[in-house]
Amino acid sequence: MATVKITQTGSPIRRTKDQRATLVGLGLNKMHKTVELNDTPEVRGMIRKVQHMVSVEG
Repeated sequence: MATVKITQTGSPIRRTKDQRATLVGLGLNKMHKTVELNDTPEVRGMIRKVQHMVSVEG
């Protein structure tokens, strides 16, 4: 299965609770942390919700 690499580039400070929860759901909780997840529609939807705080590769 294809994977996607996600890096947190923005701070969750002054963001809504659901955006913070989405970052935690993706496994991101610190700046510049990188995780590699399976490329599924659910993960893509979460990325789209916080696209202004993450960078995506692959």
